[in-house]
Amino acid sequence: MKKIMLLAAGLLIFIALFSCSKKVEPRQFLNDKSTPVERYGALQVIGTHLCDQNGNPVQLCGMSSHGLHWHGKYANKDVIKWLRDDWNADLWRAAMYAGESGGYVNNPAIANKVIDSIEAAIELGVYVIVDWHVLPERDPLLYVKKAEEFFERIASTYGKYPNLIYEICNEPNGKEVSWEKNIKPYAEKIIPIIRKYCDNIIVVGTPVWSSDLASAAKDPIKGQKNIMYTLHFYAGSHGKSSRKVLTKALKKGLPVFVTEWGTTKASGDGGVFEKETLAWTKLMAQEKVSWANWSVNNKGEDSGNLKFNKDRDAKGGWAESDLQPSGVLVRKIMRGEIEYK
Repeated sequence: MKKIMLLAAGLLIFIALFSCSKKVEPRQFLNDKSTPVERYGALQVIGTHLCDQNGNPVQLCGMSSHGLHWHGKYANKDVIKWLRDDWNADLWRAAMYAGESGGYVNNPAIANKVIDSIEAAIELGVYVIVDWHVLPERDPLLYVKKAEEFFERIASTYGKYPNLIYEICNEPNGKEVSWEKNIKPYAEKIIPIIRKYCDNIIVVGTPVWSSDLASAAKDPIKGQKNIMYTLHFYAGSHGKSSRKVLTKALKKGLPVFVTEWGTTKASGDGGVFEKETLAWTKLMAQEKVSWANWSVNNKGEDSGNLKFNKDRDAKGGWAESDLQPSGVLVRKIMRGEIEYK
């Protein structure tokens, strides 16, 4: 009997090791001439998964703009088309700062850059994340009236299109900003505005620069469908322990969308951390967690996709020699040229 029990235990260990080492397939580069929106249609949340119109889990991958008031020239049809066709991008994230000096509160005209992104995405058949980029103001409630105004405008105009994904607060942060007192009450004000016009995916930020999923998992938003929650990471600053945050949240039933991640340290520099980046992208592929990489800009920072060139053409068509190491790596991941071990 003891021998049988030992054999059984050994078999269980073998099965566990086999399942942990299960091969994760790289992304497919589909050449069927269909667009992402033609393939997947109106997105929906089922369980923890982002799913297509038929209920099949999907993983969308794409690029984020940098702050539109700094690098908005890249938020155009030519760039988004290039990312779709050459990088295999499903989505584009239009990052519009809320409280920055050039953000919406002080410069409402910056919303036109978001609209440029939306209209290009609709024409090109890609998904577009409309990002209300909370950061320096910390508390999303600080400019809630402005956020209500903005999302009313966008949802009332574009609510009929399946392309839009609404990211209603980028990175709430600060010790005084909590899920219970600030972020969830803010979300409960903004979500009904969008829901007047559509059932599109809404992504809600989480505390500590969108790194704390536990608070949302413990007390998620009730009575709403197609709600997801944000996790952000930078591979050089957020490693194995942060990946455990993701897996624990998924096990608790929280639908997660990584609307921003980088290959570098959280500062945007420090070089590319390739090993940690691939650990993250392998996990996200395995769990079908959708993502947008930060970011499309030519300022020369390590987390950017383009080398510094003040006259860089903002029409796409870039050669590999135009790309930062981060851009080279992310492009390969998105094109399915990386084999996961």
